Amino acid sequence: MPPVNPEPSAPVGVAILARSPVPGQVKTRLIPLLGDEGAASLQAWMLQRTVVMALEADVGPVTLWCEGDSGHRDFIRCRELGPLNTLNIRSQVAGDLGQRMLAAVRESPAAAGTLVIGTDCPALNAAHLREAARYMQDHDAVFIPVEDGGYVLIGMKTPSARAFAGIDWGSPQVMAQTRQCLAAMGWRWAELAKLWDVDRPEDVERLAAMFPEVGEILGRNQVGA
Repeated sequence: MPPVNPEPSAPVGVAILARSPVPGQVKTRLIPLLGDEGAASLQAWMLQRTVVMALEADVGPVTLWCEGDSGHRDFIRCRELGPLNTLNIRSQVAGDLGQRMLAAVRESPAAAGTLVIGTDCPALNAAHLREAARYMQDHDAVFIPVEDGGYVLIGMKTPSARAFAGIDWGSPQVMAQTRQCLAAMGWRWAELAKLWDVDRPEDVERLAAMFPEVGEILGRNQVGA
């Protein structure tokens, strides 16, 4: 991977796509392990951690794109996680993941491009966002792939529906199919080191080892504990 400039030349937006932490509707693969309330509590923790991390990165304006009730108390609480008026809250558009990410890029307040992330990657930190923002200076796009074959970050200078066309969302082919799309478009993109996300029961132990503070949540709510 070629070297990047030390600092981004212009603010780059950060769009966080998040679901409201409603018991029984989030982290459903973890419900057999944690129960409805435990899975929702974990979702709330990851939501707040992601917002704090994005604000800490300080690469540009941060927008929280909400799926579900944008007035949910956990979304509103996120406004208190940083300085006054530093977090925008919007409702996600209808459609598949690609359509929702495209809308976030199109409506970004930062002209230099946008980094789109979710809340499921505890390994993603402020340094990753800063590095991705630097690559945006001289690349059309930037990605952080994830171990299961998708990606946990996409950065785009210019919104393009072609980058999200024909992608089997949720499958192990997401990153490979996206590479094919970008190559056909003639785009120049960069990929940072691969990370991992929390989606399956086997990821929970890894999460607890990385963040001991969530051990109380996991232990208190684990089914059969």
